[in-house]
Amino acid sequence: MMNGDNDDVGGFLNPGTKRGSDELLSQSGAVSNGSVMSPAPNHADNNNDAKKVKLDTKNPGAPSRVIHIRNIPNEVTEAEIVHLGIPFGKVTNVLVLKGKNQAFLEMSDEVCATTMVNYFTNCTAQLRGRAVYVQFSNHKELKTDQTHSNAQNPSAQAALQAAQALVNQTDTQGGPNTVLRVIVEHMIYPVTLDVLYQIFSRVGKVLKIVTFTKNNTFQALIQYPDVVTAQAAKMTLDGQNIYNACCTLRIEYSKLSNLNVKYNNDKSRDYTNPNLPTGDPALDSALAIGGAPGVLASPFAAMHGLSSPLTAAYGASPTGVSSLSAPNLNLPNRTGENATPTGMPFTGMPLAGVTPTAAALGAAGIRLPGQASPNCVLLVSNLNEEMVTPDALFTLFGVYGDVQRVKILFNKKDNALVQMSEPHQTQLAISHLDKMKTWGKQIRVTLSKHQTVQLPKEGQPDAGLTKDYCNSPLHRFKKPGSKNYQNIYPPSATLHLSNIPPTVDEEQIKEAFTHAGASVKAFKFFPKDRKMALIQLGSVEEAIGALIKMHNFQLSDSSHLRVSFSKSTI
Repeated sequence: MMNGDNDDVGGFLNPGTKRGSDELLSQSGAVSNGSVMSPAPNHADNNNDAKKVKLDTKNPGAPSRVIHIRNIPNEVTEAEIVHLGIPFGKVTNVLVLKGKNQAFLEMSDEVCATTMVNYFTNCTAQLRGRAVYVQFSNHKELKTDQTHSNAQNPSAQAALQAAQALVNQTDTQGGPNTVLRVIVEHMIYPVTLDVLYQIFSRVGKVLKIVTFTKNNTFQALIQYPDVVTAQAAKMTLDGQNIYNACCTLRIEYSKLSNLNVKYNNDKSRDYTNPNLPTGDPALDSALAIGGAPGVLASPFAAMHGLSSPLTAAYGASPTGVSSLSAPNLNLPNRTGENATPTGMPFTGMPLAGVTPTAAALGAAGIRLPGQASPNCVLLVSNLNEEMVTPDALFTLFGVYGDVQRVKILFNKKDNALVQMSEPHQTQLAISHLDKMKTWGKQIRVTLSKHQTVQLPKEGQPDAGLTKDYCNSPLHRFKKPGSKNYQNIYPPSATLHLSNIPPTVDEEQIKEAFTHAGASVKAFKFFPKDRKMALIQLGSVEEAIGALIKMHNFQLSDSSHLRVSFSKSTI
């Protein structure tokens, strides 16, 4: 058995075969790190395949800027080979011999190549779940002949161009890092910490996640154990849509090298330390009594929404719901011939072999015949008893979905149940309204154990605390695929106004908001459409109160004002 450390291709040659400088390999075999196991029989055309590349040989076994990678999966692309090298420096050439399960990567200099080989000596490299072996080539330069040059290989050329573009980009970002900053654009449907964990775990082990909202945009910091995995995640997932034409991932390197996570809850998670508190004293006490771990299961795991389809797409279904196909899912598929590791969108492309659960159809608002309706009821607590009314909750929660019923609890009037029309709308409401200061108190929004809000029976005391809104004309999302889904934003101090009649001017609108208790800081009509305007108030809390009072406010005999939160400022 021949040692691969002495010759990166010699172990594949038949005994007695003379090795020329242009011979790359002559037969394939099962490979272990540093040796060849059970060589396959020789075939007459092996030497022809081997002559795809001319290599200058000097000093066998010495460090070289050409790196030999063995045991690669058959379907691996040039871009995936390039991914391995990018964190260590500039990649100048690549050659993949798919039929031989080998590849060659040329770095810009020996320093970069040595760093890469040393790294993968202590940390096993993987491609598509298979361990691959990284070592120096005996050859000092990778020279392809005219027939097999990268000029004739669009995929290799594209991979090298993308690598160069990335190097240029990281020059301004401070270089690759283990922590990624993720921005979710066009977030029509909610994206939770659990959703991100499942997506980014596809690439490698996720250590920590912290989520937050900045500039009215949902963002996250995600930490991997090493630069290589973070690099692969960035190149693989940047620009991908979680769902068709929405929830687009924009990924860059964070300036942080380590995340300090204090709590394991729906906003942050340290997967290396499951015993962290949740940050909620009552819940922490309950967990301590019950002996449950600090890491909580996804609160959405048992209902349809965004965690279920992602879990299903990754080969597991925590809900146990029977599987159905849902071609509208738009997740990266790294396991077949259609794998696209360069971050190109998979718009509308069905995933071969992916059978998301029936729950996964929620984002499309699809209910299957005979399918039990998942939970659409929210529990809203810590409300201001003096201010809260069913109509006020209908208006506020109506920003994120079509409210069907509202019940303020008779014996506990700082609590209410709000029933939405679709479960993904409950998730939107939770992600945007939980812990928001409303009427002077920080409200809490969670899923209720109730499946529906029951109307009071005849003769039962209620005092107008329960209302049915099923037939309300004020529902924003009753039309399938409503454009209003594209304009859902977290509460902000700036409100978007629409349906303004031409007879109403700026002063009248400002006066109306001032009368409603808001302090107006700025106002601006849309230049090209005077039916719409932006109004900036003194605080987010003021804006929430103003939206509740001013949405559907009558401006003229035939016009009622429409109010929503804006992502813009004046």
